[in-house]
Amino acid sequence: QVQLQESGGGLVQAGGSLRLSCTASEHIGSNYAMGWFRQAPGKEREFVASISWPGANTYYGKSVKGRFTISRDNIKNSVYVQMDMLKPEDTAVYYCAADPRGTVAAPHAIYEYPYWGQGTQVTVSS
Repeated sequence: QVQLQESGGGLVQAGGSLRLSCTASEHIGSNYAMGWFRQAPGKEREFVASISWPGANTYYGKSVKGRFTISRDNIKNSVYVQMDMLKPEDTAVYYCAADPRGTVAAPHAIYEYPYWGQGTQVTVSS
């Protein structure tokens, strides 16, 4: 069972940038699709972005499209999300997720991803 560890969260002012990283315990470059989700207090978990294996296709949630960029390094077993032009409403716990099927039918859907990290907090101050 693959284990995922997120890092890179923190406190940033509105308009600033952060880069989140997710490192897997095994070789995700073989066939894993990877995703990022977030959950704010009192809200449901929300799709942020996903990337297929080996990285040809990317998908973004409406609220982050144009500001966030997902990428992966299959040699380092890592996936990243570069978050620019951050807004206070981006404040949430961000989770990394993995699916060993490589390409998922519904990349925005939580149920597609059997493996999850513990999350990293991102706080954007106004």
